Amino acid sequence: MPPSKDVVKIAVQMMGAIPQLIELNQAKPLSAVVKEVCDAWNLNNSERFALQYVDGHKAYITESNRGEIKNGSILQLATAPDQEAAKLHSGIQSNNMDVKTDSLKKLAEISRDVAFAQEFISRNGLSQLFLIVEADNNVGEILAHALKAFMELMEHDFVSWESLSPAFIKKIISYVNVVPMDTSIQQISLAILENMVPTSRSLFELVKHEVTLNRLIVLLKAMNRQLQLKAMALLIALLLNASEPERKDMMDYLGEKNLRQFIHKNIVHASEPIGDEMAHYLYVLQSLTLNLLERRMRTPMDPYAQEQRELLQSLRHVAFESENESSAGGFNTERRRSLCAKEFRKLGFMNNSNPAMDLHRIPPGLLALDSMVYFSRHFASAYSRFILENSSREDKHECPFARGSVQLAFMLCEILHVGESCSETAQAFYPMFFGQEHFFEELFCICIQLLNKTWKEMRATQEDFDKVMQVVREQITRTLTLRPTSLELFKSRVNALNYSEILRLRQTERMHQEETLAAPVLELKERLKPELLNLIQQQRLLHLSEGTLFRKISSRRRQDKLWYCRLSPNHKFLHYGDVEEGIQSPPVESLPEKGSSGPRLFYQL
Repeated sequence: MPPSKDVVKIAVQMMGAIPQLIELNQAKPLSAVVKEVCDAWNLNNSERFALQYVDGHKAYITESNRGEIKNGSILQLATAPDQEAAKLHSGIQSNNMDVKTDSLKKLAEISRDVAFAQEFISRNGLSQLFLIVEADNNVGEILAHALKAFMELMEHDFVSWESLSPAFIKKIISYVNVVPMDTSIQQISLAILENMVPTSRSLFELVKHEVTLNRLIVLLKAMNRQLQLKAMALLIALLLNASEPERKDMMDYLGEKNLRQFIHKNIVHASEPIGDEMAHYLYVLQSLTLNLLERRMRTPMDPYAQEQRELLQSLRHVAFESENESSAGGFNTERRRSLCAKEFRKLGFMNNSNPAMDLHRIPPGLLALDSMVYFSRHFASAYSRFILENSSREDKHECPFARGSVQLAFMLCEILHVGESCSETAQAFYPMFFGQEHFFEELFCICIQLLNKTWKEMRATQEDFDKVMQVVREQITRTLTLRPTSLELFKSRVNALNYSEILRLRQTERMHQEETLAAPVLELKERLKPELLNLIQQQRLLHLSEGTLFRKISSRRRQDKLWYCRLSPNHKFLHYGDVEEGIQSPPVESLPEKGSSGPRLFYQL
């Protein structure tokens, strides 16, 4: 007969005694189980004892968590939480420094247990810790244990952080600001302040005012990884709980102090591993910094705003100043407007008479304009080359700079999660982010040139715009997964990932997916294959019968003339002939029959 689910087989041990192997009946009261264990060892006053896990933080077994006990668990008989709380509450008040230190050390270890914490706090134990912390004569080991015990007790949320006395908070802040100070005490003090900041606006204001950003930067630059970690945690807590204007001011100050460059050099590229916690804080800092772009991203262009109009016009001036600016002075208003429209068309705006409408889409809104202007000003040569190169191509084959920029800016916002809330667990930061001040704009400048390169590799036309953008997105995301450490390395890798390589990778992944398909799926695929091939053949014949336009190619260059070709309905003859550019494909009935004197030619298949 299988054992009941209400019975678990466990071992119970006690120092100086032979362990007991018992069957714990979960339906029996815990006090009765403890009494049976005590009786087996001839111990009186079973109410003074409790069961406790041996491993981990030695959590007490209570009625609420006893269901978590598994078969084979090892427990120990220990002093009950209320008895231990009374003992330590007395010990931390002792005048004997050894007793006091040992009691605080054990208190810091056992306070993680919720049952003990509840008993200790109910005895007004936190008040005793406040007295120890606020006393000027307690330093070193005693103070460190007291702070750690306080931190562990507060983690259970039995007491509000807002109930702390001003004197206690002031003391904690002084441990962060006073130099020199024991690093272990500074670490715990920083952790206490980090937990304090999100609880109320008043505590946030107090910590923000008393622990300056400059002081946090000094602590971050300390060559102690744990101290760096706690200082970063407090900095992130302050940034997360600041209002948007406050956060921007704080970010600007950190930028003036070159914090990003320090993080890039001394944390991201340090010989010591970053660790999951620091990686999360770097992710949050990256996310908060990128989210400063959200306001521009969600603001459409206002065609009546002078500043925005000047930025838009600057794109035209930089690209075509040498060609038309000198002669434009003699043009009348109508001629000048026509010239501007022509130039905006060359820049790739879809609405060349009113290009502001192209930037009315949100996202990316004004962020697209900012990115284009940044490219034109900081990479003027590459910008001019992009525009002039595409101006010389045929209309359908030119890569539209403005349209591509708007879509690219939107794409980068999606990839970088601009405007999204920070995850509480994510660690996906980009090492190259911390090595560049204007990260988004610089990344855009690399990717807009990548777009032009990929466009040429794909021999794309305007109809292929979405396909090209899909390939560019794949190039960017695949390269980002490699976590390049600098933008230069990103540029090198993303340019090496050309269109041919993307096709090869797609094919490889597709073949790998097919290899991993289950046997029934493969069997179904083989059974459906003839039907699918027949459908493909019919679709191709239908398309051939409808016909299409082809551009005439000479031995010298591509021509603007077109010719039309289609397959006859009986699939025996191929019809083709000249068609003037711009005329839609003629219907089947309009094609002359075989032997007529029309310009169409016929070939029997």
